[in-house]
Amino acid sequence: MQAIVMPVAGGPEVLELREVPDPILTGERDLLIQLRAAGVNPLDTKLRGRGTYGGGEEPAILGCDGAGVVEAAGAGCTRLAPGDEVFFCNGGIGIEPGCYAEYAVVDERWVAAKPPSLDFAEAASLPLVALTAWESLFDQGRLEAGESVLIHAGAGGVGHVAVQLARVAGARILTTVGSEAKARFARDLGAHETIAYRDTDFVEAVRAATGDNGVDLACDIVGPGILEASFPAVRFYGRLVTLHQPKDVDFSLARLRNQAIHLELMLSPMYFGLPQARAHHTEILERCSDLVEEGWLRVHLERTFPLAEAAEAHRVVAEGHTTGKVALTLD
Repeated sequence: MQAIVMPVAGGPEVLELREVPDPILTGERDLLIQLRAAGVNPLDTKLRGRGTYGGGEEPAILGCDGAGVVEAAGAGCTRLAPGDEVFFCNGGIGIEPGCYAEYAVVDERWVAAKPPSLDFAEAASLPLVALTAWESLFDQGRLEAGESVLIHAGAGGVGHVAVQLARVAGARILTTVGSEAKARFARDLGAHETIAYRDTDFVEAVRAATGDNGVDLACDIVGPGILEASFPAVRFYGRLVTLHQPKDVDFSLARLRNQAIHLELMLSPMYFGLPQARAHHTEILERCSDLVEEGWLRVHLERTFPLAEAAEAHRVVAEGHTTGKVALTLD
């Protein structure tokens, strides 16, 4: 089969289209999936630049997110069968081969039926961001109906899904955006307040919108500096969730305000091989599939690239200006 291979860590130019051996079924619950699309996430660009997790030796096949058609199933498979259209988040971090390839083998327990209304590229763009947004809002952030949430970068990959999930939960949603076009996009998804962070002090805007109290929950999707900058925008005894390693963060204000800080990494179940947590991920994907079909959730796919142009897709994603998602397509 053809696959995009990362021989060594480096810039986008290290990604090569190669012929590699076809994967084979080894477990009774394995599915052989003919991939039709693969999501491209900022995670992929970071792993390409610094090397993969798990001590796996290069060359590696990146890409956690995939969507395709089941071609063969192990004797113990009970949930899915050949011909089923599926989507999933598996591999791509250096432990198992990822989805930048024509085929993948995945345990059926970690695979969900594709939302019928989404095409394969859209479906492949959803798993990682949906899992991250869900865990950030509900598993870590404990967001409840009637609460307020600040979602940074609400027009981005994780952010635009988080805005929609928060709307489903009945929360009041404030989000930061980088342009008026992204503000309109976020409002269309359900954001109640959009904050142009380039022109406005987001802390002042949040406090003005919440009667000087601050939000119940803040989700830091952006990175350096945003976690600490968000402490005064969160109420006393409020919560913050960050997707990033807190480096050089002064937590003194958060401590004075008795705020709870949660660290979110949706890769942990895959990295450590945690079956219950991975089953929970499958449940989240199934729930998100229902929300898609009910009209509550959509994924915004800004651009697609053929598999052979993975390097260019990485360049676009690494620039950080994308609205929604980018995907690779396979004929």
